[in-house]
Amino acid sequence: MTVGRLVLFDLDHTLLSGDSDVLWCEFLMDKGLLERAVFAQRNADMDALYRAGTVGAQEFADFYVGTLAGKSPAQWEDLRQEFMTTQVAPRIPAAALELVKRHRDAGDLAVMTTATNRFITELTALHFGIEHLLATEPELAGGVFTGRAVGTLNMRAGKVDRLHQWLAARAQAFGDFHSVGYSDSINDLPLLEAPVVVDPDPRLASIARERGWRALHLH
Repeated sequence: MTVGRLVLFDLDHTLLSGDSDVLWCEFLMDKGLLERAVFAQRNADMDALYRAGTVGAQEFADFYVGTLAGKSPAQWEDLRQEFMTTQVAPRIPAAALELVKRHRDAGDLAVMTTATNRFITELTALHFGIEHLLATEPELAGGVFTGRAVGTLNMRAGKVDRLHQWLAARAQAFGDFHSVGYSDSINDLPLLEAPVVVDPDPRLASIARERGWRALHLH
């Protein structure tokens, strides 16, 4: 017997007009913390491979989580807050805030699920009022980010695995819910169930048309 509705929100290019990882790297380059001459093209290449759905999950995670290496969460905190205020919040469409609010007001179980790491996305989840965040987990050793991810990467099929693990920890199961998923990306195809695609990339748009899925345009 179902117990309610589970709503899964991708973040980048779905609730956010942009990609958190790419924006974070641009932010760090502007701050002089990453060398633009070296990093800009690598950042662009990684983004293109992700959009095409061809980048390896470990390669993707290592590249972006690696930007945190060598500092503690406390040492990053002021920059993280500035990043949220200046780069993320202005790129959140009012329509995305309203969409999340409608589901929260309806009493749905809302989950943000993103391949981007937890440290740079948890403030975004808070901004939306989404209590539950599934994200790639950056490793800490001695209180300092190592630049590596730990556990199951929250990307592609890993999003499905992490979702089932999270539900099991709550003594729940996917089948307990009516579910709906919002995403823009072919990378989230394994996760989508009764989906609503958001400003989909061309490959996901084609599949959505074939399967009769609803498309929503927020950006």
